Amino acid sequence: MPDRSAVEVVTEALSKATDRKERKFSETVEVSVNLKDLDLTVPKNRLEDDVPLPQGRGRTVKVAVFGSPELCQKMRGVADLVVAANELDEFAKDKKNVKKVVRDIDFFLAEATLMPTIGKRLGVVLGPRGKMPRPVPPGSDPTNLVNALKRSIRIRSKGNRTFHAPVGTRAMKPEEIAQNVDAVLTRIMGKLERGRTNIESVYVKTTMGPAVRLW
Repeated sequence: MPDRSAVEVVTEALSKATDRKERKFSETVEVSVNLKDLDLTVPKNRLEDDVPLPQGRGRTVKVAVFGSPELCQKMRGVADLVVAANELDEFAKDKKNVKKVVRDIDFFLAEATLMPTIGKRLGVVLGPRGKMPRPVPPGSDPTNLVNALKRSIRIRSKGNRTFHAPVGTRAMKPEEIAQNVDAVLTRIMGKLERGRTNIESVYVKTTMGPAVRLW
C-alpha cells in the first residue's frame, strides 16, 4: 500500500467510486489488479488461491462438502450442502441442478479418496469455474476449514494480466474494507515472483461505480 494508511486510501477511493444514486441492494466492492513483467503462459506465474478476509465478505459465503456418510454427518449444520459418496452418482446425473449448485456454492471440499470420481463426473462443470474441491484427509473434521472459507474469497488470474477480487460490500465500514484490501494485496504480492514490482496498478470500484486508482 502507499505511504498513507490503507484506511485513508480506501476511504478516499470509495468516496470517489460511489455515485450519489441510491441503490436498492448492497453493492459489492472489488479490487482490480493489473500485473506486469510476468509470462502468464507459464502456469507457476498464474495466481489461484483462497484468501481469508479479516472482516469477511459482507455477504453469505456458501461451502459444500462431498464425503463419506460419516463425514457428511459431521458437516450437517456446518456446511451449506453435503453430498455423501453413495449419493454422488445420482447428484451428478441431474446436470441442470449441478450447474445451479455450482453457481450458488462458493467453495467445495471433498474427501481425498473421492477426488478422482468428482473429477470424472463433475470436473467439466467445476474446473472451468475454478471450483474444483479442496481435498481433505479421510476421517478428518474440516469444521474449522469450512468456517474459514465462509470468510474467504478465491483469487484467480488464469492467463490474464488483469483480474478482480471482491473485498466486501458498501454496507461495510471503510476501515473494514481497507483491512480486507490490505490482506488480499499482501497475499498477492507474496505469491508473485518479484512481489510489489510485478503489480502495475490497483483500482477499487463498487458494482455500479467507476474504478478509482489506489496505486
